Amino acid sequence: MSRQVVRSSKFRHVFGQPAKADQCYEDVRVSQTTWDSGFCAVNPKFVALICEASGGGAFLVLPLGKTGRVDKNVPTVCGHTAPVLDIAWCPHNDNVIASGSEDCTVMVWEIPDGGLTLPLREPVVTLEGHTKRVGIVAWHPTAQNILLSAGCDNVILVWDVGTGAAVLTLGPDVHPDTIYSVDWSRDGALICTSCRDKRVRIIEPRKGTIVAEKDRPHEGTRPVHAVFVSEGKILTTGFSRMSERQVALWDTKHLEEPLSLQELDTSSGVLLPFFDPDTNIVYLCGKGDSSIRYFEITSEAPFLHYLSMFSSKESQRGMGYMPKRGLEVNKCEIARFYKLHERKCEPIAMTVPRKDAVSRLEEEIKKLQTTVQELQKRLDRLEETVQAK
Repeated sequence: MSRQVVRSSKFRHVFGQPAKADQCYEDVRVSQTTWDSGFCAVNPKFVALICEASGGGAFLVLPLGKTGRVDKNVPTVCGHTAPVLDIAWCPHNDNVIASGSEDCTVMVWEIPDGGLTLPLREPVVTLEGHTKRVGIVAWHPTAQNILLSAGCDNVILVWDVGTGAAVLTLGPDVHPDTIYSVDWSRDGALICTSCRDKRVRIIEPRKGTIVAEKDRPHEGTRPVHAVFVSEGKILTTGFSRMSERQVALWDTKHLEEPLSLQELDTSSGVLLPFFDPDTNIVYLCGKGDSSIRYFEITSEAPFLHYLSMFSSKESQRGMGYMPKRGLEVNKCEIARFYKLHERKCEPIAMTVPRKDAVSRLEEEIKKLQTTVQELQKRLDRLEETVQAK
């Protein structure tokens, strides 16, 4: 009876391919601000990244095809009076981007086709309602002109960008401490939040009620990030009591015990999760790391399967994730990241090799295994000869 050792998966051989030097964005001054956001946002038209700016906050917006060395005098979006902490492109309009800043405001900008020719200082709308810096902005996935913002005043505001008014407020009674992450469910009916009080909450924002809550999903004191994944599940990244990084998968209806909990390493960078609902793959990118790990989520135990890891020499200061409609699917690309170095933005394509390439790879592995076995036999014979003498 044959025993299957390796789990069958279409994505077992997914590999990361960094772009060539002429396809990168060189000489960009990435922000030095210490904040656990990606510092980069991309869509099929533009790549935006938070950059160093004197006397206020700014971010750079470049057309996707404008690769190579970036002119030091390139115009930026520079309407904030303090450093920008988070940016997010609107999923319904590729020319609209939102930014949250230490100046306590959220601003929504319209970028002209072809990119900026002059510095952009006047936003389409300024959203004022937070009393402390705004560290998270997230657009509603299905409803147009709905934007969520979370600030260090422990308040989540949901805005109607068309009118500039806050339509929903989740105050400090819901989150008594700093909010680390916020994520919309795929249909936009729920939000998942992680907070400094070591609780992960699933909230129905229309009613302002907490649907489910988990205390201490990870025992450590470092920040926890949580995202919705496949139907009825959330994934969290955090730290153990011994400061080991962990990833856990939870059923939202039964939060007592995780479906899967895996320890990864002892690095100190917070892991930012990116979930692809089409392939059920979650990518973990740590700030300060030089690698991207990826896992597949399935409906049967053990639910969370480690696939592989993309590694490089340079550590990452931030990461942008391209929506699926911006990928080159004819080249078998299933995801693309934009990795921020200190002075560079580097695209990394995640690709599924074609079937013939996988077959060739498996044949080469078999040949190598046969060679290793033959070498082992020769070594054994040599040892026997030496012992006989």
